[in-house]
Amino acid sequence: MTDKRLPRVDLPEDARRDTLAVREGLPRTAWGENSEALFLTSSFVHPDAATAAARFANEEEAFVYSRFSNPTVAMFERRLAALEGTEAALATSSGMSAILLLAMGLLKAGDHVVCSRSVFGSTITLLAREFGKFGVETSFVSQTDVAEWQAAVRPTTKLLFAETPSNPLGDLCDIAALAEVAHGCGALLGVDNCFCTPALQRPTEFGADIVIHSGTKYLDGQGRVLAGALCASSELVERVFTPVIRSAGMSLSPFNAWVVLKGLETLSIRMAAQSERALKLAQWLQVHPAVERVYYPGLADHPQRELVQRQQGGCGGAVLSFTVRSPAEGGPDAARRNAFHVIDQTQVCSITSNLGDTKTTITHPSTTSHGRLTEEQRQAAGITQGLIRVAVGLEDVLDLQADLARGLDTLAA
Repeated sequence: MTDKRLPRVDLPEDARRDTLAVREGLPRTAWGENSEALFLTSSFVHPDAATAAARFANEEEAFVYSRFSNPTVAMFERRLAALEGTEAALATSSGMSAILLLAMGLLKAGDHVVCSRSVFGSTITLLAREFGKFGVETSFVSQTDVAEWQAAVRPTTKLLFAETPSNPLGDLCDIAALAEVAHGCGALLGVDNCFCTPALQRPTEFGADIVIHSGTKYLDGQGRVLAGALCASSELVERVFTPVIRSAGMSLSPFNAWVVLKGLETLSIRMAAQSERALKLAQWLQVHPAVERVYYPGLADHPQRELVQRQQGGCGGAVLSFTVRSPAEGGPDAARRNAFHVIDQTQVCSITSNLGDTKTTITHPSTTSHGRLTEEQRQAAGITQGLIRVAVGLEDVLDLQADLARGLDTLAA
């Protein structure tokens, strides 16, 4: 694993998370730089042929080729693992490539996966359609009903996979309960921690075996690059996942690793500030006459409030969704028109399906992030035509309220 190739950073053993976010994974070169070095190189030179042979055979620890070993990427991996509280991490080119790596490392023909039906649309497509081609079967179950997860387990089940909170409705799964189900049948539990990040939630503290990240989102925090990662035990990273990435090449570029590595330094501050704004915006939306329902885990009346307290420290994160009121006789078409109207009237929010940016983004999930799903799949996940998702950034919340009010007020008139 690349982490062993980096010199250790001399930090106190009891250094806290915010300190690790700034200081971990920063071995300095002979030049004594204070900021992390960016190693833009495809390969590394060896002193002689025998040393090169030993390094390629993993008999000697060294950086060999940037597809699977690069110092800047290793810095990011070490820092993220420290924040998640895992032994190791492995960086990938995007969040979806991290899920691809997860499945390629763990699954083979004849294996079975139990997955929440409320995960990101591309995750559903990857597991159901793409891996279905190779004889891997996936059962999609309720995000919140643990009994349904248990009932779906088979002798061939190798992986339980969940995203919590879910995209876009913010439903939580009980990580500890799902870990018990997974380990009871000899399977592993993977948890997508994209929405909360380790600033708000550490899934391994509740029994998850693998934590998945789209570093494109909050880990970077400014919408600049694509990145992904898996965090797990050293054994899983070294024995199961590293051989796959070495051959398949879904690796993170050094430059993107450097960008996300720097993003981790402000992760805690950004998550706190954006979550605070999201709560205020959700509370404002709750009382707007043109809003039918608000989906946000941080609200006091959220049905999973106890779980929000236990897993996320009471913080709801920075993503919320809401449905606009539509005339009953208009059906889905009227709901979609009203949602489009609200989105199109915004002047501050960016109309894009990305999230985790300092700039607030707004999207219509049914036709963007979950647009490739069938209508039956969208209905099963609760994604209606009147649903709008807002990923709250760092703008003044009063400006965000005014931005949404331009469209909502005309619907309420």
